[in-house]
Amino acid sequence: MREKSKILKVILYIVLILYAIITFYPFLWALAASFKPLKEIVSGNPNIIPKHATLASYEYIFGASSLFTRWFVNSVIVSTIGTVINIFLNTMAGYALARLDFPGRQRIYYAFLAFMMVPAQILLIPNFLILSKMGLLDTLTSLILPAAINIGNIFMMRQFFLSFPKDIEEAAEVDGLGRFATFFRIVMPLARPSIATQAVFTFMGFWNNFMAPMLYISTPSKYTLTLGLQTFVSQQSGIRWDHSMAASIISILPIIVLYIIFNGYFLQGIRMDGEK
Repeated sequence: MREKSKILKVILYIVLILYAIITFYPFLWALAASFKPLKEIVSGNPNIIPKHATLASYEYIFGASSLFTRWFVNSVIVSTIGTVINIFLNTMAGYALARLDFPGRQRIYYAFLAFMMVPAQILLIPNFLILSKMGLLDTLTSLILPAAINIGNIFMMRQFFLSFPKDIEEAAEVDGLGRFATFFRIVMPLARPSIATQAVFTFMGFWNNFMAPMLYISTPSKYTLTLGLQTFVSQQSGIRWDHSMAASIISILPIIVLYIIFNGYFLQGIRMDGEK
């Protein structure tokens, strides 16, 4: 049985390694292509290491399009502010549904579950009309306000707080902390793994959002990076793979950095046994 188990484990690792290589290869190709001249890319040579490495594509992007840096900054602003707002509102809403006893709590919870089934695309036009009446169209606020909360993340945080030991909160109450102080000083720090997971996915949602900027933003200087890249590519005569790949690599760098920062929390277990 042990021999069979070892053989199956080896086969499993081989399959996973092959799958990882197949999955990771397109990213490596895009990264390599961003440092290649166009002639080398279209030559059909699938080599990963560029024969004639150059930074011309990156120089062109930041030099030819003066708006590219602005698009990048807009995406950073929208994604960062939107993520911070989501973290606080979703976490507080999840905590309230899990811990606070108020009239209609279960009905609100079931309503949230029903709203989770509504596709986000259905809300684009109603949001457009509401933002238009509020005078917020063609502003970065129009990209943040409609997505200030996420019901899926509220549900995730509620499930986390349902398993959160009440003894810790009771100990904080004995020490003289109120509800808000307990939440911000005790509960939120211990909820870091769930909050980190929420932060990564929320940031990715804002960063990769294309439909909302296309619908709500009309001034080129207010474009986010996703909309700006589409405009950048469409304005070129023919497909410049070198420029497109360089722009794509730049667009995913913040997500990679964010994942590296919060990666430790994904696998981190929380040891909450009532110790102070």
